[in-house]
Amino acid sequence: MSNLDRPLIQDFYDSLHQVSTISDDIILRQLFSLVKHTLRTNFFKPRDHNTTISIKLETQHIDMPSPKPYREIFVHNNEMEGVHIRFGAVARGGLRWSSRPEDFRREILGLVKTQQTKNVVIVPVGSKGGFIIKKELKTKEETAKESQYQYATFIKGLLDITDTVDDKGGVVHPTHTMIYDTQDPYLVVAADKGTAQFSDIANDISNDYKFWLGDAFASGGSTGYNHKKEGITARGAWECVKLHFLEQGQDIQKDPFTVVGIGDMSGDVFGNGMLLSKTIQLQAAFNHLHIFLDPTPDPLTSWKERQRLFKLSSSSWSDYNPKLISKGGGVFDRKSKSIPLSKDIQAMLNISKSSLNGEQLIQAILKMKVDLLWFGGIGTYIKSKQETQYEVGDPANDNVRINASECQASVIGEGANLGITQHARISLSRQGVSLNTDFIDNSAGVNMSDYEVNIKILLKRLKEEKLIKTEAERCKALQQATDQVSQLVLSNNRHQHRLLSMDALRSKTLFTPFKKGIQHLVSCAILNPQHESIPDQHQLEQLESEHQSLPRPVLATIQSYVKMSVYQTLMESSLLEHAFLDALYQPYFPQRILESYQAHINKHRLKKEIIGTVLTNAVINQAGITFFYECEQRTGKGLDDIIKLYLIFNHCFNGDSFRASVLKSNAPLLDQYQVLIDFDNIIKHLVIELLQLQSSPLSFDSCSLVQDIIQHLNTQVSS
Repeated sequence: MSNLDRPLIQDFYDSLHQVSTISDDIILRQLFSLVKHTLRTNFFKPRDHNTTISIKLETQHIDMPSPKPYREIFVHNNEMEGVHIRFGAVARGGLRWSSRPEDFRREILGLVKTQQTKNVVIVPVGSKGGFIIKKELKTKEETAKESQYQYATFIKGLLDITDTVDDKGGVVHPTHTMIYDTQDPYLVVAADKGTAQFSDIANDISNDYKFWLGDAFASGGSTGYNHKKEGITARGAWECVKLHFLEQGQDIQKDPFTVVGIGDMSGDVFGNGMLLSKTIQLQAAFNHLHIFLDPTPDPLTSWKERQRLFKLSSSSWSDYNPKLISKGGGVFDRKSKSIPLSKDIQAMLNISKSSLNGEQLIQAILKMKVDLLWFGGIGTYIKSKQETQYEVGDPANDNVRINASECQASVIGEGANLGITQHARISLSRQGVSLNTDFIDNSAGVNMSDYEVNIKILLKRLKEEKLIKTEAERCKALQQATDQVSQLVLSNNRHQHRLLSMDALRSKTLFTPFKKGIQHLVSCAILNPQHESIPDQHQLEQLESEHQSLPRPVLATIQSYVKMSVYQTLMESSLLEHAFLDALYQPYFPQRILESYQAHINKHRLKKEIIGTVLTNAVINQAGITFFYECEQRTGKGLDDIIKLYLIFNHCFNGDSFRASVLKSNAPLLDQYQVLIDFDNIIKHLVIELLQLQSSPLSFDSCSLVQDIIQHLNTQVSS
């Protein structure tokens, strides 16, 4: 959307004839592109001496490398700079205090790309923001004060050029703002690196600006869900870990198993994770300060000690009671030049050296033969053999990082972000390690934040309509739903894990649809295979010839892009407005909210987006990532017709009840998966057959027609 008249644009391009060098020509064109695609600014707002300038850009139309975001807001003043990047009109993600002043925009762009894939389980697409502080901070007190002040400056700069919504549902533009785009009122932020305790600051500013979201603007504040208290990120990743082991025939809630971990008990993900089973045998762990070694731990005794450390206001491995560490173990300084190794530690590490320095010891720990490797701390510790340390982009851990071929863990749980490179994940998967990706394992945190925001949007409207009388009543309704929200979030983790497991089975049996589906995504410019480490044509053909399944990390990436593509198509369709889909929409809300306010949830401002997200995840999680591609290729029909018929057949076959009964059975998990695959294959074939026969568009009123067809098919089979 250009903010310039055509004659002005033409005048500029005509004037370029006077520029003699190609480099100057390119620079001028790029600068002009920024001006041409500037959508909003607060530059003309009356201000004091501390000038903050905010500029909103239509980034997808600016000449720059991919991936190109949907919108980008740049906030500048003399003491800070910030950027907020999003990939859609309805988007959410955290705001961080960046420590990379030279290239913080690149940092945020990389993070928002990861956020995109993580956000497929929630309503909005991905966004991310970050700010830098320009002046040098010398003391802790100065750092704490200045970080909060500049965070507030960043938030104000964002809200200066963001629309709000009035009590009647009308969109209102901010004052003193130059505006060239349409309505754009959705801006939701969250805590991130360096801003974990700042949500209340953001929400206070939101209220000062009379922003329509109120304290739903920044999730996790004093009225929101406390992620560390709920342990939701760790619990979500643990659901995936449990399923990895159950698929191998082991129940880690009952059977002892060995663990190596990155992190410490004061951390949210590591600490909560290492309390989720009383049969954990944590043999080794490390953080940025210490190395913890316990060669033969007693599961229950060590669990109680870890719980004690977790309950301290802050703790490190040095607080662990040395009397409770098994023979030969101990806590050591990560920076030590020489750490003596007992015979017990040598046996655990399978090495003969009597001493190692701290970095060598961490490498040896990462190479241990262990049941579970649990990532709960910051850093990238495994790369592929083909990758250089520079390509990894985590210089602090260059001296301890190992290659994937050296890892001997049976299962990996990625509670933390970026613990492993994607190339390394693929290598690990191919060598038999059970793992997903970080954005699959640790998606529960962002998922819970999304529930918080969407429930607050509903409750705010109910309060405006006097259906909720007081602020205390609103907060009580939100908090009483906590446990049910947690269960809904954990269910999403299980669904996504099972999708990867079932698609691994599908691709091993029938590889061609996956290979062609990937080629389709690439040819449509939906997926960049180089950016996402997708196997090339030769590698895909090699997997197919060897009768190997697609590696789980590859399947995780593909399912994200398929879901994003389907969701975006649905957002442009009228399909989501049909009452038939209320059966999918209503169970999105926790039962407590549904029981109290069922008659009012249809007024939710994001109803369409919620239905689109739930529908996209439900169909793909059940039918697989190639379902839509196969149906479209074989029938020539569009997404609406395919989804309608899938839902109709699923309804007529009582598919939801059938799947629930299969998953509750005592059959081995892989057998359960095969039954579910066979069931959805039947639906897929019926969808294809009927779409090939049906010339006129189908509607949800066709249920009776489909039931007649099912009866006819049963008669044919009987005869």
